[in-house]
Amino acid sequence: MAEFMNEDFLLSTHTARALYHEVAEELPIIDYHCHIDPKDIAEDRHFDNITQVWLGGDHYKWRLMRAAGIPEELVTGNGGDWEKFSAFASIMPKLIGNPVYHWSHLELRRTFGIHEVLGPDTAESIYRRANQQLQESSARALMRKFCVQAICTTDDPADDLRWHKQMAADETLEISVLPAFRPDKAINIEKPGFREYIVRLGKTVGRELSSAEEVAAALVERIDFFAANGCLCADHGLDACMFAPPEKDAAEKAFRMAMEGQKVDQVQADAYKTLLTMACAKRYTELGWVMQIHFGCLRNINGALLANFGPDGGGDAINSLSGVQCLAPLLNAFLENKGLPKLILYSLNPNDHTPLASIMGSFQGFGAGGLQLGSAWWFNDSRPGMRAQLTELAAGGVLGEFVGMLTDSRSFLSYPRHEYFRRVLCELIGEWVESGQYPDDRRLLNQLVADLSYYNTKRYFGFAL
Repeated sequence: MAEFMNEDFLLSTHTARALYHEVAEELPIIDYHCHIDPKDIAEDRHFDNITQVWLGGDHYKWRLMRAAGIPEELVTGNGGDWEKFSAFASIMPKLIGNPVYHWSHLELRRTFGIHEVLGPDTAESIYRRANQQLQESSARALMRKFCVQAICTTDDPADDLRWHKQMAADETLEISVLPAFRPDKAINIEKPGFREYIVRLGKTVGRELSSAEEVAAALVERIDFFAANGCLCADHGLDACMFAPPEKDAAEKAFRMAMEGQKVDQVQADAYKTLLTMACAKRYTELGWVMQIHFGCLRNINGALLANFGPDGGGDAINSLSGVQCLAPLLNAFLENKGLPKLILYSLNPNDHTPLASIMGSFQGFGAGGLQLGSAWWFNDSRPGMRAQLTELAAGGVLGEFVGMLTDSRSFLSYPRHEYFRRVLCELIGEWVESGQYPDDRRLLNQLVADLSYYNTKRYFGFAL
């Protein structure tokens, strides 16, 4: 029987162990999509206790706590930090088979050197020891501990990027912290708050935005501002992928209706969203940026949770009507508009991986790995989910060009997710080699694993590290 999460955790073959320990384990981390607050890095935030840095914004843990019967007071409410940590520790023994169980123990080990199993009996000791170490640590120190070379945060077009500017001028910060352009509030016309956001965006560019074309021009202007501040990528979050013929009259009608407070139906909304997305994609192409599209999510389906907490509280789910069939005409429209950028596609619905891989294959041809099947995202971010995504990409595309893992996280302790991915990757490749599905050529294998763990990401985004 193997020891719990020993040094060969998930590495079931000799090949897997060699690839991980000799190649993947010591490579730096590039986290190209996360939700870290850049202010925390700019000010090198210190955390009072592990609850703040571990549970403060982690909806993965919140959902599990609710499912295990923990009252909301100890999830996102006004309960004390120790009480919240103790509540989370109390449910850990029940989380067999859940990736959070593995992530949590990896985070305790790699951050604090704590190897005890977290549970009700060990919670107090672990809380005390972790807090003692945090008193001598900070946001930047945590990133250095995990050899993080670069991250891309998630930033609104109306943001002045003050924290990014401050970090760019800080000679003591050797980690590259770059903004990523996230125009959702300007594009998702059917969402609450659209009118108010357009007013805010107008104030940012110094003029009233009275048409869809003017919003598109404002976004392009902000893209250039982000590019001047080091940005290399954009990310679009859609409930479902959409496409409508890019007719200006239809888009303008939808915009006028939304600004007048009228309800915009899906067909009208899609006309506006397609037009705006195409305009952004064209400018990304001209700048050589990477575009990411996340779709397939049912957001804020629990009305009470949304009212009490707001978005990102753990009230989201997989959308079975993800709109994957709209991706092909959307990409074709990008191409015809001379605006098909390097593109990473993520669907929250794992059933979309096969159609995504096949659609992508029809639009390749403008550089190695131009279109990417994004890493196993959110509810798929588990060992079986990662293996399924890697297997699907290998079967339907070129796995060797894949840009690898990201955290998609708000926590400075989440970088061991890269380790988890690398272990799963080496496990899978090791199985293929030892079953005779790929030659045991260590030179080729070492380069493959190094590329999938680090170098492909660096090259694809163009990080100057």
